[in-house]
Amino acid sequence: MKVALIQSAPKLNRTNLRDVLALVEENKDADVVVFPELSLSGYLLQDKLYEDAWKIDELSDLAQASKQCDIVVGAALWDNDNVYNSALYFSQGSLVHVHHKNHLPTYGMFEEGRYFCAGEHITSFQTPHGNAVMVICEDLWRAESIAAIAASDAEIVYVLAASPARDFSDEGISIEAQWDSLLKSTALLSHNYVVFVNRVGFEDGLGFWGGSRVITPMGKTECVLPLFESESKHCSLDQRLKKLGRYLVKHT
Repeated sequence: MKVALIQSAPKLNRTNLRDVLALVEENKDADVVVFPELSLSGYLLQDKLYEDAWKIDELSDLAQASKQCDIVVGAALWDNDNVYNSALYFSQGSLVHVHHKNHLPTYGMFEEGRYFCAGEHITSFQTPHGNAVMVICEDLWRAESIAAIAASDAEIVYVLAASPARDFSDEGISIEAQWDSLLKSTALLSHNYVVFVNRVGFEDGLGFWGGSRVITPMGKTECVLPLFESESKHCSLDQRLKKLGRYLVKHT
């Protein structure tokens, strides 16, 4: 299974859909093309949210594009008169699953709870490449989210993020090390591959650090993308490792 990590820098307008479609076309030889959180919308929408949020029927071009490869993408999404920070999975010409972000950070530099409604569930779903689960950024910083992932029948975990850089030091940025530990813990506890795609670029003083990566079921970091730079990279996932990871956990 080949996954394309698309570490992009979304804009605060609807031209992101055009850019996403172009990147899908460039990476259509992958089985799944994965974009960051809010990659169709930009992050700091604030008062523009209700104007720029997408409706499902406006994303038919993505459904059409998914006839050549599966697509995982983030968007501000209208659903039953509410707007959610959502992850969408398109496959074989259809929208297969939508995850609404459960945990909306509203502290420090974050104001998501002021604008978005919160989702309530983390559920797995079927894809041509095995069962999957999607979470968005802050979702993974909750023990109950990792427990829900581990209890599911998912075989791969997609983590979409828009994580700003902070806490710089001579050793790097602390948030990268914290995320790497969190992603490895999720992989080891759920015995799954974890695909993490974080955005880059700047919005209103916030700089997003990128560093997208894949973690194997054995907790090994693979396919790390650079910090602060837009880049696309393909990574091959060996599903035999997932089965090996579960065997080792069960028998040690």
